[in-house]
Formats: sequence, structure tokens, C-alpha cells
Amino acid sequence: MHRRVVVVTAVHAPSARFLADAYASLRAQRLPDGWEWHWVIQEDGASDAIRPHVPDDPRVTFRQGRPGGPGVARTIALAHVEGPYVKVLDADDRLPPGALARDLTALEADPGLGWATSRALDLLPDGTTRGFPGDPEEGPIERGAVLDHWAANDYRAQVHPATLCVRRDLLLALGGWMALPASEDTGLLLALNAVSRGWFSREPGLLYRKWDGQVTGQSPHVDPVERRARMAVVEARARALAGLDWAA
Repeated sequence: MHRRVVVVTAVHAPSARFLADAYASLRAQRLPDGWEWHWVIQEDGASDAIRPHVPDDPRVTFRQGRPGGPGVARTIALAHVEGPYVKVLDADDRLPPGALARDLTALEADPGLGWATSRALDLLPDGTTRGFPGDPEEGPIERGAVLDHWAANDYRAQVHPATLCVRRDLLLALGGWMALPASEDTGLLLALNAVSRGWFSREPGLLYRKWDGQVTGQSPHVDPVERRARMAVVEARARALAGLDWAA
């Protein structure tokens, strides 16, 4: 009987054309013996635009639902998740070879770790990649370290939330992704770090596509009033969880 890591992807019409690249990156993954992956694609809405891009593969599940943003789509996708681990993969991104195996190796080796992250590389339109400055050293990330760094560096975490691989039970206990119009993945990352230790791999674990239709590149995402409100809620949740002194 194989153990399963479930890859969860939220998708809307503009990013559907990139699903083929995401699928190719999943097919290239080589997992440790006894493991398999399953891909749950959840449309943020119910259109006719996504299904033609969904691979015909028994390891792929496609679902639709009412629109509510990527965090809502990922959270409702958890209804179709069976397995001990959930890996995030945005529809327009790709996993480098070995990404899933490194996550599983780290989490299986230490039951005290609740989640794993890795180095991310920007994937530019010309096909070249660019790293992010300030990656931490490879190894465990202690409780509270992400919040401390985030609060001291203009709300920028030292690890990328789009690289998360998390224990399913812990993800469910925290309620999934935050109900925010953006930064819902940062909110989850800080909540996870408030209650559990994590892991960072220096090997690239995500190719983060940069393109014109990217949601994080649109003007509402950087509106200063909304951004301050989002960050206030994200921080308040993390600090409230830390104050409960509940450890996963």
C-alpha cells in the first residue's frame, strides 16, 4: 500500500494554460519507495475554461466550486485529500526535480516538524531563473522565527509560502488557508510557525512563474490600505496562536 502526498492547486481561467507545465513537473518527480502523488485541481469558480487543460490521468482529480479566491479554493479542495501530507503548487508554477522527495524526507525524518519549505526561484518570461535574496541556512526553523523575521522586514518572510508541504492533520486543525483576498498563504505559513517547527531546504523547490496576468502583480494586491489590513489580520492570528502556547 503506497503512502500519498497530495498536491493541491487552485486555478482560474487566466492561469489554466500553465497546467500542462505544472503536470509535466509532477510527472518528473521521483518519490521515495512506497510513496505516490495525487494532484487535486480546484477551480476558483465553475467555468468551461479549465477542464480542457486538465490531464487525463487517474492521479488527477478536478473539482469546481463557488469563486472565493485561491485560499478558499485550496481549502475546499481538502475535502478530496487523502494522505498524511499536502503540498501546494500554484497553477502557473512548476516543481523542480526532487522537490517532493526532499519535503517527504525532511518531514518523515523528524515527527516534530509540522511543515517544510524550500528555496524558490523566479521563472522569468524568457525561461531564465532568478533567486531571492536572504534565504536562510538549510535546516529546522524554530517556532516564531518566521513571524519575527516577517514583522522586522516589511512583512516579508524569509521562506516562500508557495513552497509549503504540510502535515494534513495540522493544516486541517488550523482551518486551512486564511479567508483573505490575498496573502492567505503567508497567513497560513505564520500560523504554522506559531505552533510548530518547520524545515527549509536550500535546494530549489519551486519555479515561481512571473507573467503579466499574475494575481500578485495586479494593482489591488499592492493597495496600501488593503495591504495594511491583511497584514494586521495575519499578524494577529499568528500572535494569538502563539499566545495559546499550543504546540503541534
